[in-house]
This record gives sequence, structure tokens and C-alpha cells, in this order.
Amino acid sequence: MNPSFQPALGAAQAAAGAQHYPAGALYVVATPIGNLADITLRALHLLGLVDAIACEDTRHTASLLQAYGLHRPLLALHQHNEAEAAVGVVERLQRGERIAYVSDAGTPGISDPGARLCAAVQAAGLRAIPLPGASSVTTLLSVAGLASTDSDAAFEFTGFLPTKGAARAQALRRLAQQPHACVLLEAPHRIQQLAKDLAELGERQVTLGRELTKQFEQLVTLRCDKLAGWLAADPVHGKGEFALVLHPLARAAASEDGPDAEALRVLKLLLAELPLKGAARLAAEITGASKNALYQAGLALKPAAD
Repeated sequence: MNPSFQPALGAAQAAAGAQHYPAGALYVVATPIGNLADITLRALHLLGLVDAIACEDTRHTASLLQAYGLHRPLLALHQHNEAEAAVGVVERLQRGERIAYVSDAGTPGISDPGARLCAAVQAAGLRAIPLPGASSVTTLLSVAGLASTDSDAAFEFTGFLPTKGAARAQALRRLAQQPHACVLLEAPHRIQQLAKDLAELGERQVTLGRELTKQFEQLVTLRCDKLAGWLAADPVHGKGEFALVLHPLARAAASEDGPDAEALRVLKLLLAELPLKGAARLAAEITGASKNALYQAGLALKPAAD
């Protein structure tokens, strides 16, 4: 055990030991996304109390528990076996056991396994009890500087985009049309491609979090068309795990009237020969309409043009 966590176990017992932990229940436990100190006292107490811990990766969870000085039986439950493994968890709960579920990092069921397990537990008439904690989604949103007093506070959790083909193109078109904030996740080997795709959104702001809560954490807010340059400026910028918040459309862009009929006619003609970005630019020069408005209109027109 890491000696620095010895006092934490005593504090966990003092803070959470008197609380009620029903038998025959699944406990869905958030774990740190990088910094081991981001575990809650209730989670520490609960993980030492349960009969077993179902987890996404038994080796990873064993190391995590060892750091805290905890040792419990582990059950593998990941995206490839979640449906079958959930049956075994339900059977153990029906015998009155307490079972915890943890993913590799963060809150289970948020772009991690856990949702199917909870659905199976609830379908069996049993309880799934959440123990909140770390999440890359809320961690990044908390410092992205989004408004919190009106409709700008709305956000969508998008997660990982499809990796290629028509599904990715459709997801990117939808993303560009969303007026509110969107939270994305990306792996290091695909972050450059995502930055290239987001560049089409021009001056729209994006906040990127790299290696959140870890020693070399970086946070940056910049225009979408500047993100690829920021990544290329330093090889370190492209390493690690990434979360991104695509900021809401600027009010003017979100509320401006669409292009008139003549501008749309010109745009349609140009789309037959040019990529959307170039067509929108030329249509704006020819008609005097807003390039951003034409680009947004073109996102809806492009499938038909294709």
C-alpha cells in the first residue's frame, strides 16, 4: 500500500462506516481518472466492504486496490462479456451479496461498460446504487467557462465519434449544427484527425483537456481552426488521453437568419463541383451572404448534393 493512503482508510471508516449499505445491491463506484487521490472516502470504505468487485480489467483494478491497501475478489466484466457476466452478478446479488462495479477510470456507464449491468440488475428487481466521483466529462466542463445561467448551459455528451466512413461524416455534420456545447473523447492516435475535422468549424471555440488530473495535465481553449496547429507545435501535445468541449455556437451564428434564396441557389451550384468549405466561401463572395450561414446551410444540403 502507498503509505500516504493509510490515514485515508481510517478517515473513510470514520466518515462512511456508520452509513447503511444494503445487502443484495450493486454499487457503481467512480474511480480516479489519473490522480489516485481523487477517490472518495465513501468509495474507499465501500470497496473494502463488498463481497466482490466486478471490473473492466482485473489487473488494472488489482493495482488500484493495492495502492489503497485493499484486497477483494475480482470479477471480469467488460464490453466483450458484459451481458453474460451480468447474469453471474445478478445471481450473486440474489444470494444477498454486495457487489461493486468499477471501470478502468472515471464513472462507469459513461463511455465505459456498466450500463448493461445496471439494466440487468434493475430488471431483476434489485438495486443499483451510485457512488459519485471522478469523470473526465464533468472535470473538463467545470473549467471550460461555459455560461450556467441560461440555455448556453446545455451540453451533449457525444463521446468518441465513429472512426471513418459515412458514419463519421454524418456525425461531424451533426456536431457542426448543434447550437449547444458537446463533450468529445479521443485517443492519442486519432487526435490529429479529429483536429483536422474540427478545423472546418472555423472560429468556434473548443476547450481541450490532455491527461486530466495527471502530473502533465494540459488545458487549452482556442479556435477550432487553430487546434491542429497547437497539437503540431509540440510532440508532447499529441500524447495522452483527451477530452474536448466544443463550445456553443456564438449567439449571432446561432440566431442569424439563413441565406436568401439566391445565395442558396449559388451555393447549390457550387456544391456540385466543390467541397463545402470552398463552396461556402465562394458563394459568400458572390452573393454577400454570411460565409458561416452558408456553411451551416451547406451541411444540410451536402447529403443531397452527394
